[in-house]
Amino acid sequence: MWIYEKKLQYPVRVSKCDPRMARYLVEQYGGADGELSAALRYLNQRYTIPDKVIGLLTDIGTEEFAHLEMIATMIYKLTKDSTPEQLEAAGLGANFVNHDGAMFYNNAAGVPWTAAYIGTKGDPIADLYEDIAAEEKARATYQWLIDFTDDVDIQDSLKFLREREIVHSLRFKEAVEMLKADREQKKVY
Repeated sequence: MWIYEKKLQYPVRVSKCDPRMARYLVEQYGGADGELSAALRYLNQRYTIPDKVIGLLTDIGTEEFAHLEMIATMIYKLTKDSTPEQLEAAGLGANFVNHDGAMFYNNAAGVPWTAAYIGTKGDPIADLYEDIAAEEKARATYQWLIDFTDDVDIQDSLKFLREREIVHSLRFKEAVEMLKADREQKKVY
């Protein structure tokens, strides 16, 4: 189903060591509205959605994994030259004591990822509205992350991710309208 290209979807550059920013980026790695949650939500919803929308969920769910890889790369680059004191000061001390530099699915506050983050109802329109909301929450988080750093290289990658969230939201909105039109035509609710 997938073909993996050994390159990031968009280049990730970091101009300085910044474990504080890395901690905030963890939100998009393992948080409720992060990339892992989005990828799993969309790939799971494919099994209870009309055939017309399966490809859309597959495409966007797969792309979310590419975004997860970008976030992990940013976090790695922001922390790779950090001292234990810098990690502690940034609030990452416990993470590094438990996992060293390994990535762990938790949010920025250190709360572990849970499957409860994945919204799915089995109703195509309800699920797509959930997906739109998820994309808009991710877009907002990316904007706040952009505002939280002065590293123009990180801002560049985050702007790319923010724009992809907007595109995904628009595609899901189009799918809702298409399914609503189908329901109206068939008078099925």
